[in-house]
Amino acid sequence: MLGRFIKGSAEPLVQQVTQRAPLPVAAPPVPDLAPHGDEFLALKVDLHRHLIDRFNLAALDTASKDEILNEIRPIVREFVRGRNVPLNARELDQLTSDTADEMLGLGPIEPLLKDDSIADILINTHKRVFIERRGVIEETAIRFRDEAHLLRIINKIVSAIGRRVDESAPMVDARLADGSRVNIAVRPISVDGPLVSIRKFSKNPYSLDRLMAFNSIRPPMVDLLRIAVQSRKSILVSGGTGSGKTTLLNALSSYIPSKERLITIEDAAELQLQQPHVGRLETRPPNVEGKGEVRQRELLKNALRMRPDRIIVGEVRGEEAFDMLQAMNTGHEGSMTTIHANTPRDAISRLEQMVGMAGMPMSNDSIRAQIASAIDIVVQTQRLSDGGRRVTSISELTGMEGNVVQLQEIYHFVRRDVGADGSIIGDFRATGVRPRFAQEAATLGHQFAKDAFNPQVPL
Repeated sequence: MLGRFIKGSAEPLVQQVTQRAPLPVAAPPVPDLAPHGDEFLALKVDLHRHLIDRFNLAALDTASKDEILNEIRPIVREFVRGRNVPLNARELDQLTSDTADEMLGLGPIEPLLKDDSIADILINTHKRVFIERRGVIEETAIRFRDEAHLLRIINKIVSAIGRRVDESAPMVDARLADGSRVNIAVRPISVDGPLVSIRKFSKNPYSLDRLMAFNSIRPPMVDLLRIAVQSRKSILVSGGTGSGKTTLLNALSSYIPSKERLITIEDAAELQLQQPHVGRLETRPPNVEGKGEVRQRELLKNALRMRPDRIIVGEVRGEEAFDMLQAMNTGHEGSMTTIHANTPRDAISRLEQMVGMAGMPMSNDSIRAQIASAIDIVVQTQRLSDGGRRVTSISELTGMEGNVVQLQEIYHFVRRDVGADGSIIGDFRATGVRPRFAQEAATLGHQFAKDAFNPQVPL
């Protein structure tokens, strides 16, 4: 058994590692090694880098965790002793077990996936790995042994969901087992080597209460959105990349009654709905022969035959916008989706362009009328320069005036200053406009607070 995973040798594992690269000695002790602290993570990164240069990574795919534990346990002990790291027996076992998990899982980035404070993992070839934590991007000490090592991890990700990535199909959207979204680009379109972007999702889905705790939204705004969802108002969540659109969509979905049947449609399944009656649909790319592609539009058409009460589209980005508006206008009120746009007005314009992509013989005025009839609320999200994410506007569509879709803003975020640390200082404010659906909501038993729309009252 010993030496099975060492490259090109049948010698005992400890002897082989010691001969090839003596372990570092006389390093200063690492302080405060909490099992999930930054120092403990740094130690695991260093240990993993020490191991990947010596192991036969291909053989690891056929190994069990017990086999790997037996192989690496003596190496871990020697590594810790050589670094003069103060670990007790329990912490040493934890380090050994974590290292085995990483070698069986996604290698060097496994500790990053387990760190709930990290939102994004950005791999720029095998040489550099960046993370986003609390809205700020920083480089890590993590690396892959070489490009082949990174490609091995990539193939683990895509093969788990039945997809492929190679020279003939160099781009792919995938997901991890926990729902985290992955985008991968490899040669030849990625000039210097594979590029991987992982958008992590919290193991505990965000609620609007948690978003309030992060000061992303205020209680009167939450009440408005809760009542809108429960009153079956169709909602469009707009924002730029990384602004929190899908997070907000997940949070809003928690207010949908559990008795309703929901169908979700996504490019890569990442929505985490808590209702018991959910059907999840996912697009499929073409196969090697260029056949078998299933697009969002086909899924949306099929979803209408599945007796949904509401349809939730992860992101509308093309001709499926036409079918989504049709669904909202024909008995599927309360449906929700997201769109990439910088302002509510831009979101309406983009939606109009997408409907035009469907190739239907409709005039611009007719398309705008469809949008005004289908969409009730536009929620604008934004990632600010300090990394914080805010709901910067909530607007209501009130119909058409001439050939223009009418929007009235109910709440907005006003930036006042920038703090010494670069943080954005601002206030959430009401505009003084009361939503037109308030009377309808009252008939359903939903009441707004007395001063919910008073611009003189702080939110």
